[in-house]
Amino acid sequence: MSFPPAKLKLGKGIWALVGSAFFFSIMSLLVKLAGKRLPSQHIVAVRVLITFLLSLGMLLKARIPIWGTHRKLLFLRGFFGFLGLNCFYYSLTHLPLAEATVIQYINPVLTALLAVFFLGERFGTGLVASIGLSLVGVALMTRPGFLFGGYSASLPPSAVGLALIGAACSACAYVTVRKLSRLEHELVIVFYFPLISLPASLPTTLAHEFWPNGKEWLLLIAIGISTQIAQILLTRGMKHIEAGKAVAIMYLQIVFAGLWGLTVLQEPLSVFTIAGSLLILVGTILASQSKGENSFSH
Repeated sequence: MSFPPAKLKLGKGIWALVGSAFFFSIMSLLVKLAGKRLPSQHIVAVRVLITFLLSLGMLLKARIPIWGTHRKLLFLRGFFGFLGLNCFYYSLTHLPLAEATVIQYINPVLTALLAVFFLGERFGTGLVASIGLSLVGVALMTRPGFLFGGYSASLPPSAVGLALIGAACSACAYVTVRKLSRLEHELVIVFYFPLISLPASLPTTLAHEFWPNGKEWLLLIAIGISTQIAQILLTRGMKHIEAGKAVAIMYLQIVFAGLWGLTVLQEPLSVFTIAGSLLILVGTILASQSKGENSFSH
């Protein structure tokens, strides 16, 4: 049975993003487990070290010039990625897994808006509907007090605030990835994230006289590997799909996180969390079926 070429191209980008969401959710689960004892700065430092070594090895093996040609944009990709990662890991270690992931995924609206101004992309009706449903799902899961009163979720304000800052930085990183995906090889784009993050993370890490044990080292290595896979799939997917739509599809990570929280961490899922996850899933399906996927070659 054959399918139209457009459908095949659409599936290629979408399945890469679904795979990226899955591996990012695995990374989040591992961070939550490692963060039971380790400071989030240690997790960031080891994670970016592993990503640096893997990325450098893949670039050298493929004989691809490691520095790229659009270095200012590549630096911004690494800088925003570093800030977003620090804030996200802090929230993961101080908030329930599903809620931390949900707050992080407020960034699609910011991504889509930034893409309008900096990439010349436009809103389609399917994308607007998918983001709208997803945002309602986010509200149900986080349940801010001014909307839900006595049904609000009790979350530490400092962790929520840093999670919101992380979401904004992630939006900036996504837009630069989308722009760079037309200009640079995906491995170079991935490489610049640890290239900037590794030296930036060392001062806060070395300030703590605290080292992981054997089990924690295994968790940290697994965090680095799962993240590397997720980053490559994300960059590949965003090569084919517009920035706002791509990040809307990545909402699937919230559904995965809810499952890991329930099955692995024994974090209870409320009716609000389940309803929010279902809305997010519907939004993801709408994003995957709407038109507007583009393909760019390097």
